[in-house]
Amino acid sequence: MFSGIVAAVGLIEQIEPLGDGLRLTVETGGLDLDGVALGDSIANSGVCLTVIGLDGSRVKFDVSRETLNCSVGLNRVGNAVNLEKALALNGLIGGHLVTGHVDAVGEIMNFTPLGESFKLVVRAPDTIAGYIARKGSITVNGVSLTVNDVQDRDFSINLIPHTIAATNFRYLKTNDKVNLEIDLIARYVERMLTWRKGAEGNA
Repeated sequence: MFSGIVAAVGLIEQIEPLGDGLRLTVETGGLDLDGVALGDSIANSGVCLTVIGLDGSRVKFDVSRETLNCSVGLNRVGNAVNLEKALALNGLIGGHLVTGHVDAVGEIMNFTPLGESFKLVVRAPDTIAGYIARKGSITVNGVSLTVNDVQDRDFSINLIPHTIAATNFRYLKTNDKVNLEIDLIARYVERMLTWRKGAEGNA
């Protein structure tokens, strides 16, 4: 589990073919790797990956074809990735509970300055649009954010300058694709309601 609070922005330095997937070498950009061991989890732009190699500030990850098909940003040398170590549940949760499992890929429709902050508008696919609510939580490229408004499949977020500076958002632009993870609570509420409706129909 993660909290959606990015600790560092890393850089994909090397990509090697690995069967249908890839092996990534990521320069972790100042991420505190004290205590990190082989087998631990680190989120890369919202994708939970397992540490399979450590060399100073560089970390290696294996990425399956399924993960590559369901996410963006992990298949190109030079891409910046938002990094977060797995959450210790005895500490502060600054964002919200994030699984590191990308639900869908969204598209940036607008990204413009708004006073001292920035307005980010993302279009979600139909498969997850119903889970996104005004003032609810959403994870974009691994960053825990609060939804300001929802219009059909488009949702908007206000970003403060610190969030831009501390994440790979500073490289984003209109029409770019981003990894989205819906709120964990919304996922379970939808499942319970669907199950109850089905059970009542079979009664």
